[in-house]
Amino acid sequence: MAETKQVDEGTDAKQAAKAERAAAKLAKRITAFSKEHGGAEGQVAYIGERGARIVLVGEDGGWGDLVAPSFAIAEKAVEKSGITVHEAFDGEFAAKVKTGPYEWTRMAGIQLGGPSNG
Repeated sequence: MAETKQVDEGTDAKQAAKAERAAAKLAKRITAFSKEHGGAEGQVAYIGERGARIVLVGEDGGWGDLVAPSFAIAEKAVEKSGITVHEAFDGEFAAKVKTGPYEWTRMAGIQLGGPSNG
Protein backbone atom coordinates (compact mmCIF):
# COMPACT_ATOMS: atom_id res chain seq x y z
CA MET A 1 0.00 0.00 0.00
CA ALA A 2 2.90 2.34 0.65
CA GLU A 3 4.04 1.97 -2.96
CA THR A 4 0.63 3.04 -4.25
CA LYS A 5 0.68 6.12 -2.04
CA GLN A 6 4.10 7.15 -3.37
CA VAL A 7 2.91 6.77 -6.96
CA ASP A 8 -0.22 8.83 -6.21
CA GLU A 9 1.84 11.57 -4.56
CA GLY A 10 4.16 11.64 -7.56
CA THR A 11 1.24 11.86 -9.95
CA ASP A 12 -0.38 14.62 -7.88
CA ALA A 13 2.85 16.60 -7.88
CA LYS A 14 3.20 16.24 -11.66
CA GLN A 15 -0.40 17.34 -12.20
CA ALA A 16 0.08 20.33 -9.88
CA ALA A 17 3.25 21.33 -11.75
CA LYS A 18 1.46 20.99 -15.09
CA ALA A 19 -1.44 23.15 -13.83
CA GLU A 20 1.01 25.76 -12.56
CA ARG A 21 2.74 25.90 -15.97
CA ALA A 22 -0.61 26.24 -17.74
CA ALA A 23 -1.65 29.09 -15.42
CA ALA A 24 1.69 30.86 -15.91
CA LYS A 25 1.42 30.56 -19.71
CA LEU A 26 -2.13 31.97 -19.68
CA ALA A 27 -1.09 34.77 -17.29
CA LYS A 28 1.69 35.73 -19.69
CA ARG A 29 -0.80 35.97 -22.57
CA ILE A 30 -3.25 37.97 -20.43
CA THR A 31 -0.49 40.38 -19.41
CA ALA A 32 0.56 40.82 -23.05
CA PHE A 33 -3.06 41.56 -24.03
CA SER A 34 -3.33 44.07 -21.20
CA LYS A 35 -0.15 45.88 -22.26
CA GLU A 36 -1.26 45.99 -25.89
CA HIS A 37 -4.68 47.45 -25.02
CA GLY A 38 -3.75 49.95 -22.30
CA GLY A 39 -4.99 47.72 -19.49
CA ALA A 40 -7.58 45.01 -19.30
CA GLU A 41 -10.39 43.52 -17.28
CA GLY A 42 -11.72 39.99 -17.47
CA GLN A 43 -14.38 37.48 -16.61
CA VAL A 44 -14.02 33.73 -16.11
CA ALA A 45 -16.86 31.43 -17.19
CA TYR A 46 -17.11 27.67 -16.74
CA ILE A 47 -17.68 25.98 -20.12
CA GLY A 48 -18.07 22.36 -19.05
CA GLU A 49 -15.59 19.58 -19.68
CA ARG A 50 -13.46 21.85 -21.86
CA GLY A 51 -12.61 24.02 -18.86
CA ALA A 52 -13.14 27.75 -18.52
CA ARG A 53 -13.22 30.73 -20.84
CA ILE A 54 -11.37 33.90 -19.88
CA VAL A 55 -12.95 36.88 -21.65
CA LEU A 56 -10.66 39.92 -21.81
CA VAL A 57 -11.68 43.49 -22.56
CA GLY A 58 -9.00 46.12 -23.05
CA GLU A 59 -9.27 49.76 -22.02
CA ASP A 60 -9.36 50.63 -25.73
CA GLY A 61 -12.41 48.40 -26.29
CA GLY A 62 -10.45 45.57 -27.91
CA TRP A 63 -11.44 42.14 -26.74
CA GLY A 64 -10.40 38.54 -26.89
CA ASP A 65 -10.66 35.30 -25.04
CA LEU A 66 -8.60 32.35 -23.89
CA VAL A 67 -9.64 28.85 -22.84
CA ALA A 68 -8.09 27.26 -19.77
CA PRO A 69 -8.24 23.50 -19.13
CA SER A 70 -10.03 24.08 -15.80
CA PHE A 71 -11.78 26.81 -13.86
CA ALA A 72 -9.10 26.65 -11.14
CA ILE A 73 -6.32 27.21 -13.68
CA ALA A 74 -8.24 30.13 -15.22
CA GLU A 75 -8.70 31.74 -11.80
CA LYS A 76 -5.01 31.29 -11.00
CA ALA A 77 -4.03 32.82 -14.36
CA VAL A 78 -6.11 35.97 -13.91
CA GLU A 79 -4.84 36.28 -10.35
CA LYS A 80 -1.22 36.06 -11.55
CA SER A 81 -1.85 38.63 -14.29
CA GLY A 82 -3.27 41.14 -11.84
CA ILE A 83 -6.26 42.22 -13.95
CA THR A 84 -9.63 43.16 -12.50
CA VAL A 85 -12.02 40.20 -12.69
CA HIS A 86 -15.80 40.58 -12.92
CA GLU A 87 -18.36 38.04 -11.75
CA ALA A 88 -20.50 38.46 -14.88
CA PHE A 89 -20.14 39.81 -18.40
CA ASP A 90 -22.74 42.56 -18.18
CA GLY A 91 -23.34 46.22 -17.42
CA GLU A 92 -20.48 48.68 -17.70
CA PHE A 93 -17.98 45.90 -18.30
CA ALA A 94 -19.79 44.56 -21.37
CA ALA A 95 -20.38 48.10 -22.64
CA LYS A 96 -16.60 48.59 -22.96
CA VAL A 97 -16.41 46.12 -25.87
CA LYS A 98 -16.00 47.78 -29.27
CA THR A 99 -17.14 45.78 -32.30
CA GLY A 100 -16.53 46.50 -35.93
CA PRO A 101 -17.62 45.30 -39.35
CA TYR A 102 -15.73 42.02 -39.01
CA GLU A 103 -17.64 41.00 -35.88
CA TRP A 104 -20.99 42.01 -37.38
CA THR A 105 -20.46 39.95 -40.53
CA ARG A 106 -19.18 36.94 -38.57
CA MET A 107 -21.86 36.99 -35.87
CA ALA A 108 -24.86 38.09 -37.89
CA GLY A 109 -23.69 38.04 -41.49
CA ILE A 110 -26.29 35.63 -42.81
CA GLN A 111 -29.19 37.50 -41.23
CA LEU A 112 -27.89 40.91 -42.35
CA GLY A 113 -26.93 39.89 -45.88
CA GLY A 114 -23.22 39.66 -45.16
CA PRO A 115 -20.91 36.90 -46.36
CA SER A 116 -21.80 33.40 -45.30
CA ASN A 117 -19.69 31.71 -42.68
CA GLY A 118 -19.61 28.42 -44.57
